[in-house]
Amino acid sequence: MSTERYNPRDTEPRWQEKWAEAKVFETDSKDPREKYYVLEMFPYPSGRIHIGHVRNYALGDVVARYKRARGYNVLHPMGWDAFGMPAENAAMQNNVHPKDWTYQNIAAMRAQLKSMGLSLDWTREFATCDVEYYQQQQHLFIDMMEKGLIYRKQSKVNWDPIDNTVLANEQVIDGRGWRSGALVEQRELTQWFFKITDFAQDLLDALDTLDQWPEKVRLMQKNWIGRSEGLTVRWALAGKAPEGFSDVQVYTTRPDTLFGASFLAIAADHPLAKAVSESNEAVAAFCDECRRAGTSLAALETAEKKGIDTGIKVKHPLDPAWELPVYVANFVLMDYGTGAIFGCPSGDQRDLDFARKYDLPVVPVVMPKDGDAASFTVGDTAYVEDGVMINSRFLDGMTTDEAFETVASKLSAEQLNGAPVGERKVNFRLRDWGISRQRYWGCPIPVIHCEDCGVVPVPKADLPVKLPDDVTFDVPGNPLDRHPTWRFVACPCCGKPARRETDTMDTFVDSSWYYTRFTAPNEANPTDPAIANHWLPVDQYIGGIEHAILHLLYSRFFTRAMRETGHVAVSEPFKSLFTQGMVVHETYRLGEGANGHWVAPADIRIEEKDGVRKAYLLSSDEEVTIGSIEKMSKSKKNVVDPDDIIASYGADTARFFVLSDSPPDRDVIWSEAGVEGAHRFVQRVWRLISEAAIHLSAVAAKPALDGEGKAVSQAAHKTLQAVQADLDKLAFNKAVARIYELVNTLANPLTKVAAGTADAAFTAAVRNATEILIQIVAPMTPHLAEECWSVLGNQGLVAKADWPVFIADLVAENDVMMPVQINGKKRAELTIARDADQNTVSQAALDLDAVKAALQGQSPKKIIVVPQRIVNIVV
Repeated sequence: MSTERYNPRDTEPRWQEKWAEAKVFETDSKDPREKYYVLEMFPYPSGRIHIGHVRNYALGDVVARYKRARGYNVLHPMGWDAFGMPAENAAMQNNVHPKDWTYQNIAAMRAQLKSMGLSLDWTREFATCDVEYYQQQQHLFIDMMEKGLIYRKQSKVNWDPIDNTVLANEQVIDGRGWRSGALVEQRELTQWFFKITDFAQDLLDALDTLDQWPEKVRLMQKNWIGRSEGLTVRWALAGKAPEGFSDVQVYTTRPDTLFGASFLAIAADHPLAKAVSESNEAVAAFCDECRRAGTSLAALETAEKKGIDTGIKVKHPLDPAWELPVYVANFVLMDYGTGAIFGCPSGDQRDLDFARKYDLPVVPVVMPKDGDAASFTVGDTAYVEDGVMINSRFLDGMTTDEAFETVASKLSAEQLNGAPVGERKVNFRLRDWGISRQRYWGCPIPVIHCEDCGVVPVPKADLPVKLPDDVTFDVPGNPLDRHPTWRFVACPCCGKPARRETDTMDTFVDSSWYYTRFTAPNEANPTDPAIANHWLPVDQYIGGIEHAILHLLYSRFFTRAMRETGHVAVSEPFKSLFTQGMVVHETYRLGEGANGHWVAPADIRIEEKDGVRKAYLLSSDEEVTIGSIEKMSKSKKNVVDPDDIIASYGADTARFFVLSDSPPDRDVIWSEAGVEGAHRFVQRVWRLISEAAIHLSAVAAKPALDGEGKAVSQAAHKTLQAVQADLDKLAFNKAVARIYELVNTLANPLTKVAAGTADAAFTAAVRNATEILIQIVAPMTPHLAEECWSVLGNQGLVAKADWPVFIADLVAENDVMMPVQINGKKRAELTIARDADQNTVSQAALDLDAVKAALQGQSPKKIIVVPQRIVNIVV
C-alpha cells in the first residue's frame, strides 16, 4: 500500500505538545531511581541559535533520552548566561535597554530550542540576569567574603579601551580583549579578587581524579595552574643602590644554571625599577612603555624582547666577586614569581635573544650527556634540555638534577641580611581571579563604602542589590558611576551617608555555579544542600574546548568555595566532560581579492559535472568561487540558519545529520547533500514502517529464536547491543551507522509484511525488530520515533518507554576465528562454528587454499586443535 510522506511540520509540534502535556521531562528530585544529571553549557542569548547550538544540544539530548530510557531519574535543565557587554553594546547602538534586548533574545532562542524537540525540564529555566538568580550570587559573595575567600586591593589590570572594562588574564588573547579585539592596556585600579590560589594545589591534584575528562583539557588546566619547584635566590646589590634596597630576590626553577647567568631582569613595576625611575628619566620612560604593552603571556612571548640597563649591579650568589647588570625588561611581569629573573642565555631562548640584542655573555652550562665540553657551543638556539654540567666550577660533570640539589643545599646554608641566600619554594603560575568589571549589565557587587566604617557587606536581609532600570548609555563608561541616586545609600553599620560599589562581577562568576542552582532553582538560599549534594557532580557535561581553562577552572574553584561556605559537600562540579567539535562549512566568494565579497550558502546553487563542483549565484547565475571549509562565521557568511533547516526538513533531520556525519569530538562539515541524505533516511524509515503498520499492529511483538524470523531477530538484537555500547561511550556516529545497517536489513522483511505474505511468527519477529529500531533511534529522531510507535498501535510515549533488552542467545556469536599454523608459523585463519568437533576443524583447516599451498601435497604428521583457540599442523 502507498502511504503519505512523513510531514515534520505537522508531526514535530504535535509530539512536542504531547510531551509537554505529559510533563515527561520534568524532574522530581524525590524520585527514588538512580540520578543522572546531564548538562550542556548554557548559551548566551544573542538572539539566534546557530548550527553549533543544534549539535551541542542534540548531543546532550541523546544522552538524556537514552539515560531516561535506561531507568535513570534524569535532570536535564536549560538556562541563559545573560549578563555581559553585548547587551550594553546593543543598548548604545540601538537605543534599547540591555534588559529588554536580553529578554527579547531569550524568548526568540527559547522558541528555537523548543522546536528542536529537546527533552529539557523548562520548569527550572532561569537567566543569570534574573534578580532572583543574582540575589543568590550576592549571597554567595558575602559568604565567601566572611570566609576570607575574597579581598580587595590596588592592582595592575588589563583594561579594554573599547569595552571600557577590566579583563582577567585569561580573557586577553594575543594581547587583545577576548570580545572586542582591542589592544589591551595596563592600568592601576582597586579591584575585588577571589582567592583561587588558596586551592591551587588541590585544583592540580584533583585533576588526576577526573579520569572521564579529555586528557588535553586536564593538561591545559595543569599548565595554567603551573606548579613548579624551585629556589628563591637573593642577589646582593653591589655598589651604590637606591635607599632601602639591599638585595633582589629571584625565583628560579633552574638554580643548576646559575654559573651561566649574565644579567638580572626586573619588571617595570618592580619596586627597584620604580626607585630607579625617580632619578633616571630614560628608565622611567621605558617603564611607561612597558605598561602600555599587552599583558598576556602569549603577547610577551611573541613580542620583541627589549630592556634598559638600570646602572645597578648585583653580586653573584655563588661568587661575590662576580657582578652582573640589572635590566628592566618588557618580558618580566610583577605578577609572576618575584617580578625578577636571572638570565641564563645558553639555557633559555628568551634570555638568549635578549643577550644577543644587548651583547651580553652567553656561557654554555649544560650539554647533552654524550656531548664534548671542549667543543659544545650555543648558537641561535638555546639548549633547554637536561644533561651534564659544564663551565660551572664545582658542578662540572654532575647531572642537572644533582646540580640543582647541590646548589639548593649550598645556598640554603648561607645567609644574606639575616636570611638564607636560597630558599626552596613551590610556585604557581595561577593568579587570584580579579572579578571587578566597570560595566552596568552584570551582577552588582554587594558592598557599601563608608568613610568611617570602611568596606561593609550589604546585610543579607537587604539583598538583592538590584540594578536600576533608569540608566543611559549615551557616553562611554559605567552608567552606575553617574547614576543620580542609586549610588547613594546609608551605611548599614553607622547609618551615615555612604556609597554603593559600582563595579559589577565578571560574567564568568555567573556561569561558575549555575549548574548548582539548577538543582533547586526556586530555593530561598543559593542551594538546598541536600538536593545539591544528591544531584552533584554533573554526570555528563558537554561544551566547547574553548572553555577548557576559563569556565571549567573557575567552576572547579567555585564548587570548593561553596563547599567551604556550607552550600555543597562536593569538590568537583563535573564528573564526565565531553568537548564537541565545531560545525564548519564551505566558504563562497564573488570576485577576487579586495573587490571580492563573501556569499551566503542560501544565495547559491551547486552543480556537479564529471566530478567537478561549481557554485552560481541564484539571483544572476554568476559563478562563485568555492573556498576552504572553515568555522561558521557571520563575517564570511558561511552560516546556516537552523530555522531554515527545521522549516525545510524538520528538527529530526537536523539532529540526525549533526550526530551522524563525524565523531562528535571532531568538526562536522555541514553540507546540503548530507542534510538531504539524513532527510531521505527519515522518510525511508517512515515509509517502511507505515506501509507495514496495519499487519504489524495485528500481532504482538515476539523475537524468533528459530525459523525464518531468527535472522531478523538476530540483526535487531545485535544492533541493540552494539548501539547501547556506542551510546554509553558517546560514539553517536557509530550508533547511527549501525542504525542505517539495521534499516537496510529490515527493508525486505518489512516489505514482505506490508505485502501480506508473511506468517504470524515472522510478522511478530519483524514487529519486535521494528520496535527495537524505533527505540534505539528515538534519542536521535524523537518525533519520528513517536509517530512510528503510534502507528504500530502502541499505547503511551516512546519518550517514557523502557530501553529494550537484548536476548543473549540472539547476540551470541556462533562462529569463532582460529589462526592456523604450520610448523609454528601462521599461514591462515579459519572461521568455523564454535561447537565444531576436532575432526571437522582439522578437515576444514586442511581444505583452506593457503594451507594447501603451504603443504605442497605433503601429508601432516600431526594436527593439534586447541578448541576455539588455534590449529597447529606439524609436517
